[in-house]
Amino acid sequence: MTLTSLAFYFFAIMSVASAFMVIASRNPVYSIFFLILTFVQAAGLFILLEAEFLALLLVVVYVGAVAVLFLFVVMMLDIDFSTMREGVLQYLPIGALVGLILLFELIFIFATSGDWASITEGAKGSVALRSDITNTEAIGRVLYTDYIYYFQLAGVILLVAMIGAIVLTLVPYDNPRRQNIAVQNARRPQDSVGLATIKSGAPMRLDTPPNKEEDAS
Repeated sequence: MTLTSLAFYFFAIMSVASAFMVIASRNPVYSIFFLILTFVQAAGLFILLEAEFLALLLVVVYVGAVAVLFLFVVMMLDIDFSTMREGVLQYLPIGALVGLILLFELIFIFATSGDWASITEGAKGSVALRSDITNTEAIGRVLYTDYIYYFQLAGVILLVAMIGAIVLTLVPYDNPRRQNIAVQNARRPQDSVGLATIKSGAPMRLDTPPNKEEDAS
């Protein structure tokens, strides 16, 4: 067994184990830490596939931005973990059923995907395996030509998810504060900033209204 094979099995086993701990950990902060570990192991697998750009993208974007943002949000929210754990067992049968369906679908896809050797041989002529272009250029050509419609569809799905998250978390108010664009555009510096002449040693008056110059002495 070569060193590359050992590295592959190490990254693969660590990825599966850390991904399982993401959903098995009771503390959401620990789940995010395991999620970061999963991203790092996946980056190692991309390096073994000679896809260095995807590996760096995974570390910089997902580990350095997305996962850290998740961590900040979880730590800033006032979450009662004891309340969250109540009634978890009643959703266990539904979760197990969904998991079994997903497992069956994955097995069905791998069983009906055909000969992997012929697929690999057929992919040798694709732009992704050409040696005269860079890794980043190959990914860009494939992504924005063969998979452009899937790329646009992913953007639409993310937009719908963002709008759904805003709608679900929007709290209605009886008297919401709304922005008046005309008033904002007509705003002048003297309407917001007030100048006051303060005598040395005298206390500062905090009730000085804006757009008026007053002598605090």
